[in-house]
Formats: sequence, C-alpha cells, structure tokens
Amino acid sequence: MDRNYLVNFDTRQLPQEEWEYVIIGSGIAGLYSAYIASRYGGKAVVLTKHTVLDSNTDKAQGGIAAALDIADSPDLHLEDTLVAGAGLCDYEAVNILVNEGPQRVVELINLGARFDQDNGRLLLGKEGAHSRRRILHAAGDATGAEIQRVLTRQALDNPLIDVRESHFVVDLLIKENICYGVLAYDRQSEQLKVFWSKTVILASGGVGQLYKHNTNPEVATGDGIAIAYRAGVEVMDMEFIQFHPTVLNLPEAPRFLISEAARGEGAYLLNRHGDRFMTRYHQMAELAPRDIVVRAILQEMKETESSEVYLDLSRLGDEKIDRRFPNISGTCSSYGLDIKKDPIPVTPAAHYMMGGVKTNLYGETSISGLYACGEVACQGVHGANRLASNSLLDGIVYGQRIIERKLSIPDSHKHVPIAQRFFYNDVEVYQKNNFESLRRSIQSAMEMFVGPVRTGEGLLKALDFFENMEDLGKNPSVKWDEMEVCNMLQVAQLITEAALMRTESRGGHFRQDFPYSLKRWCKHVILKRG
Repeated sequence: MDRNYLVNFDTRQLPQEEWEYVIIGSGIAGLYSAYIASRYGGKAVVLTKHTVLDSNTDKAQGGIAAALDIADSPDLHLEDTLVAGAGLCDYEAVNILVNEGPQRVVELINLGARFDQDNGRLLLGKEGAHSRRRILHAAGDATGAEIQRVLTRQALDNPLIDVRESHFVVDLLIKENICYGVLAYDRQSEQLKVFWSKTVILASGGVGQLYKHNTNPEVATGDGIAIAYRAGVEVMDMEFIQFHPTVLNLPEAPRFLISEAARGEGAYLLNRHGDRFMTRYHQMAELAPRDIVVRAILQEMKETESSEVYLDLSRLGDEKIDRRFPNISGTCSSYGLDIKKDPIPVTPAAHYMMGGVKTNLYGETSISGLYACGEVACQGVHGANRLASNSLLDGIVYGQRIIERKLSIPDSHKHVPIAQRFFYNDVEVYQKNNFESLRRSIQSAMEMFVGPVRTGEGLLKALDFFENMEDLGKNPSVKWDEMEVCNMLQVAQLITEAALMRTESRGGHFRQDFPYSLKRWCKHVILKRG
C-alpha cells in the first residue's frame, strides 16, 4: 500500500491547535509520558481513539517486573531478559530497562499505585523464564487496571494534560523529514482536526486485533505502526508476534487471558488425557519462555487431536487462588468453572508485538520530532520473545527517557508560523467496499497463515491475499472504522513480509520449513516505505 495519507484533506480548511506535546495513546506509555512532561512544566494533549481506559495496560493481569528484592539484582533481570529474547535483544536497551526500571516502579508507588503487600513488604511473584521473584502485582491479578487507574486519575486531574477521547489519529504531518503534528478525526464531532506540535509521541499500543483469536482490546489494531510506515518511518522486527500460551477456550466465553502468574505459582499444564507434558519439552517446564510453551501446547493438541489443553490450579490451594487470582476465578466461575477443582481449558492466542516503530535508546525515530514508546516501539529491548511482565516496565522507562531527551537537546525544529503551514491530499476516490468484511478476512488470513507456526508457502498465500486486497482498501471515506481497517491491512502486510524474509525460526517466529535458529540471522529485519 504505497501512499502518504489515508484521506483527502487540506489543513488550511480544518480546525487547528498547537501543543508542546502530542501523545497518541492512553495506556501506560502514553499516560506516563504525559505525566513526566507535566512534571517538567510541559503541556500535553493525549489523543485516544476510544475511551482513556481502552488499552492493553488496563487488561494486563500478571504484573510489572523489577529487581527490588534483596535476593535479586538488575544483572539477573538482564540475563533472564536476554535469554528469553533469543539472541536479538539490544544489550544496552535491556541494561537501561533493568537498571532504570526499579526507580520508575517506585515512582508509580509514589503516585498511588497499590501493589500487593504482606505486613508492609511487597509481595513479589514469579513468572515464566524469570529466575527470581520480581513481579509486582495488584489485587492479585489486576495489575494493569491498578496502574491504569492511577495514571488516568493523574492525567484527568492535571491542568497541564488534556485527554481527548474518541480522537482517531489518521496520519502524521511530515515534511523534509520533520514531523510537525498529526491529522486526527474527532469521532464525536465527525470532523478532521489538526494538532501541531514539535514533539509527537507514538504510544498507541499493539496489533492483537489483526488475529481472530487474541487477548487485546478492540482498539489494538496497529494504527501507530501503520501511520508511521506511511510517513516513511522505519519499522523493525515485525515478524515477532508473541502468542500467549494460556487463553480461556470456551465456546460462549471471550478470549480471556489466564495469567502467566498462575504457572509461576505452580499451576500445571495437562493434555486431554490429564498428563503433565511441559517437562518433556523444556527443563523449566511450565516456566519456559512463552514461545516454547506455545509450540509445546500446539504439539500436544495435534498429538491428542484436541482443540485445547488444560491449566490445573487445584494444587495451589483455595487460599492462594482466592488471594492471587480473584479476577480469573470470578471470570471462570461465571462460565461454570470452579478453578479450585476444575482444570481450565486453554489455547494460545495473539498477545504482544515485539517489533514496531524503530527507535534509538531515547525513543527517537528516523523522523525528527517523532518519538515512540511502549508496545508500538521497537528499540530491541524484547528481542525475538518478550520476557513476561517486562512490557509495562518498558512503557514507563522509555516514556520518561523521551521527555528527558527532548528537554536535554537544542530544539532543531524550524519554526514555521501556523498561517504558513499546510498539508493536503487530493486523490481519486474509489468505490465503496464492505470494510467490516475486509476486517474479518484479514483476521482469518493472519490466523491461518501468520500464526505461531508458519511456512513459506502459507506466508506467500497470505501476502498474495493482502496484495489483492489493496485496491479494495484504498481511500476509505472519513470514517474511523474504515481507516482502521486500512491500517490493519498495512500492518498485516508488514508482518507477513518480514516473516517471509526471515528464513529461520527464532523466538516468536517459527517456520516449519526453517525450524532452526541460524547464526547468520542474528540480525534485524528493517522495513521502510519506498
């Protein structure tokens, strides 16, 4: 899909605002960036396409990882992250994460985040591929909701932060490699608007909704990656999608994530015959890295001709289940499952994007004035496979680094008076199409051909399918849901192209026709428009 902008517009004819910071996304990365900006006196507008609470952050169960215990250290956290990342982590990016992370977590506590404690001491959990207990959690299994609560309250009460709900960012406004602002669609007034700024921060989250089965909220459609790519920004590691091993699999239930922390506390994975199987696949058994657990589950499902495996929490005891997993217990109970005695039917589902908009260690992209942090960004901190509970930490560590970097360097932006700024797009409008049907087709193709197990033949079929859809997806009307589908198509193509290029298996990318990791592929796939 080779185009600069999704819709026709002329900024001279549109409502305009100017801000010190324009932040796209209201999850942990976006709201924490806004908070840090305000702490230094900066004024920020946060644009979010639905409500402020619609984010992957709000849905995060397991927790946030930080080396806070006396038996732990940043070096141990570093080692665990590098091992999980399967040789593709950027060492310095991880080093920054694990060393700056503890102070960022303390900052969340100072803001009012109530993490679980016992007699004044933080209760630290353990999850897959972690060698120590270092996972802070809140209300047992509602950590993300607690962080979202604190940051949302802080943003809404802060006179320097303006949160605009129902604002869908359509495109970046870029000239001569400089970002001047964004074009957005106000879903309430049904009009396009311009937000000018010398500092635009992408914090728009992930891509889970590209797959039929996923753990993400409906807003996670990869918009930030799509608008960045259209604007000529480099994207990296797009082939690496993390599938969560344990997602509730009941016909009448949504794809509800069963936290990694359940296995961290001792839950077993069983096949349809009731046999524990992870000990046959990895020395860490249920606590192996997620990509290994996913493939083991798929293999067991294939061998036992079953559509699911089972997560058995019964051995944890009633008291621990009530204390640690009230959210999971309540949800399963509403569908007739008593997790204190009934194994939970689970399957893998799309969960997290390791790749994204390429940045350096300060969140800077290849475009001046454009930054990215959180799941939409890729600076190499997660490598080919993210370590559990590092995602929330990533958002606050690199969100703060963006603001501090911006304040530490001279302003290189050319100052152009608003009256002299204008961008426009005027192209042929194509016939109307059924965009909802296109959405379902994209999800089905990604599920079938670009899932946790891939082949070159399947990837070629998917790419051909997406390329044949390009004309159908051209030039949507100015409706946010149609523009969203165009973004989904763009990102689906990028994931598929990168997966086809990487002729090996590594981390979250597994190809049956190239089942081994190769030393020559210990490098990144970088894609750029044109």
